[in-house]
Amino acid sequence: MKYLSIKGRLFMLEIFLSLNWISVISAFFAYFFLGYVWFTVFFKKLYRVSLGKENEKEQPLTMIFVVGPGICTLVILITTAILFSALHIHQTVDALKWGVFIGIGYLSANTFTIAINPNIPKPILYGLISSAYHLVGINIASFLLIQNF
Repeated sequence: MKYLSIKGRLFMLEIFLSLNWISVISAFFAYFFLGYVWFTVFFKKLYRVSLGKENEKEQPLTMIFVVGPGICTLVILITTAILFSALHIHQTVDALKWGVFIGIGYLSANTFTIAINPNIPKPILYGLISSAYHLVGINIASFLLIQNF
C-alpha cells in the first residue's frame, strides 16, 4: 500500500491549518455538553441500567472520565472538519447527510462493537443510548462545522 506522497501530506497539512477553528471549537463544546446532558440528565437511569450499575452507589467522576471523552470528541471533530474541507461540504443539507453517514457508519457501528462484549450486561440498550447520542451529536457538530463564524 502506498503512503501519501509529500504533495499529499502537504495538502493534508494545508487543510488542517486552514480549518475554521472557531467552528471546530463551537462544535466541540456543543457535542461535549450534549454528552454531559445526555448521560447525566436525559438517560442517566437507563444508562446505569445498561451498565448493570442501577443498584450501585454512584461514584464521582474522575478526570479520565471527563478528559478522555473530550479528547476523543475533539479528534472526531477535527477528522470530520478535514473530511468536510477535502470534500467541499459547505451546505447545511450536505453536512447533515454526511453527519448521518458518519454517525451511523462509524460512530454507531463502533459503539455497538464496543457494547457487544461480556462486560456490558445490556449491550443493545447501551448501544441504543450511546449511538443515539453520537448520531445527534455529530449532526449538531456537522451543522456547526460549516458555519462561518
